Amino acid sequence: MLRNSPPGTADIGALEHKATALRRHMLTMARGQGQGYIGQGLGIADMLAALYFHELRYDPQNLAWADRDRFLLSTGHYSIALWAALAEAGIIPVEELATYGADNSRLEMSTLDSTPGVEVIGGSLGHGLGQGIGQALGLRLDGSDARVFVELSDGEMQEGSTWEAAMSASHFRLDGLVALIDGNGIQADGAVVLDMEPVADKWRAFGWETFEIDGNDMSAVVGALADARRRNGRPKAIVLRTLPGKGVPRIERSEKSHFFRIDVAQWDGIIAEFEQSVGVAQ
Repeated sequence: MLRNSPPGTADIGALEHKATALRRHMLTMARGQGQGYIGQGLGIADMLAALYFHELRYDPQNLAWADRDRFLLSTGHYSIALWAALAEAGIIPVEELATYGADNSRLEMSTLDSTPGVEVIGGSLGHGLGQGIGQALGLRLDGSDARVFVELSDGEMQEGSTWEAAMSASHFRLDGLVALIDGNGIQADGAVVLDMEPVADKWRAFGWETFEIDGNDMSAVVGALADARRRNGRPKAIVLRTLPGKGVPRIERSEKSHFFRIDVAQWDGIIAEFEQSVGVAQ
């Protein structure tokens, strides 16, 4: 069954409910192993919901469809969020989420391209955008109008290879390429080590048509993705200002939200806190 071709008017409320479902899946996965890269995952849930349930053109029954849009998760340790989206989209079984991070699981804590729905391995940071450019060039040679979406982070922008790729994308006028930059302001041990601001201006300086939005505002995310459809000879960059741990105040306030390792009882408390915040929001 073809999804999102072409995307019509977005049902913002339905997409927000999808984002809530993704966050619920992530928290359940992290509880199962007692650990996970949950802060980043909760932060980008809105973006993934907008992609997989509105913008991205794909067929969950034919993952090799040549004219599918590609989504590349360059920060492979965000896999907990991708697994949630793939399960909610019907690409992998929801029941399989319980194996997240377990021995011999297909759902590693950093992506493997042997998992259905994964386009590239993204564990080594700084390479996703270059791979996306290669795919965009290949699609152009094939005469396909499919687009390539590459997620990367503000911390990953410290890799020089990211800027080599950014420069080449504008040179080749890859207007079917969309970079989704998670501007969450964190790295492994706290705040981003090197000051990358102004992030949006850097992408503009490299020739990208750039949008800067609240990445946890579904209307803003959907609107930016719609703007990025323009075929005007320029690659697109969407800087999403996200809140690590979005939806769980305890994680939102934590300086160590990059990777959470706590006991089951504490996870139960976090899940209860999330459900309470969802109830208040609704």
